[in-house]
Amino acid sequence: MQSEQRTAPELTTVAYTDPVARRLVTAALADLGARYGGEGDATPVDPAEFVPPAGVFLVAWRGDEPVGCGAWRTHGPDAELKRMYTVPAARGTGVAGAVLAALEDDARRAGRTRMVLECGARQPEAIAMYERFGYRRIPNYGFYADAPDCLSYARML
Repeated sequence: MQSEQRTAPELTTVAYTDPVARRLVTAALADLGARYGGEGDATPVDPAEFVPPAGVFLVAWRGDEPVGCGAWRTHGPDAELKRMYTVPAARGTGVAGAVLAALEDDARRAGRTRMVLECGARQPEAIAMYERFGYRRIPNYGFYADAPDCLSYARML
């Protein structure tokens, strides 16, 4: 089990409407809801925003089990990171880092030069990962720009 947890997950591109994607997004929103209340994230999302080349939705797999996901969508000239999530049993095993690196590569190939994201102050593990990857605070933007717990980050690709 330990060696499996250290191996990089397999990543596949799926539609945002794919049943596996929907299951992971539902779990991600439940996690956010537990941290912040409400439905987790009320940011408007259109599944078409994650269709290449304007964006992508990735699922991370270990064997037959989906263990995480993440996406990017076009936000003006930037790529915006959305729906990053790792199932609790796979946290701390490199899933999120693998997904993030793949999303950055995909956005770069699509011609984006910067990735931006909104994160909440009650997600210390996510904040630590983003900062480890070189993301730095920027002025808040987007749906939660005026929310007191919102932290926005960016990184040049």
